[in-house]
Amino acid sequence: MNEATWKKEEGAGALLTPTWTMYAEAMNKFTKSAKAFLEHVHLLTEAGAAYEEAMTASAALRSSLDSGDQTLRSLSAQLEQVVNAHLEEPTLGRKKPELLKSSDGWKTFP
Repeated sequence: MNEATWKKEEGAGALLTPTWTMYAEAMNKFTKSAKAFLEHVHLLTEAGAAYEEAMTASAALRSSLDSGDQTLRSLSAQLEQVVNAHLEEPTLGRKKPELLKSSDGWKTFP
């Protein structure tokens, strides 16, 4: 150790200098902070697991909704085809009804 670190006095032994005091304070602060962090580090692991679980559920939900939307579109297209085919069928003894446009802009049957 060099003289700047330790100061000798008669009968008192080695006394701390400002450099040693700064070191000791920094070590104490580090130790205290590290222990506090380690007490709560499990929360980081729990948060990561919860995030992964949420992302997995989100993907499954999105997939289910997309599949449902596709089913609805398919059924709607089939319904439209059936309705259009039914309206185009000629009826025996009757003329095919024609759509009329009302004054409010809606199309109606006579």
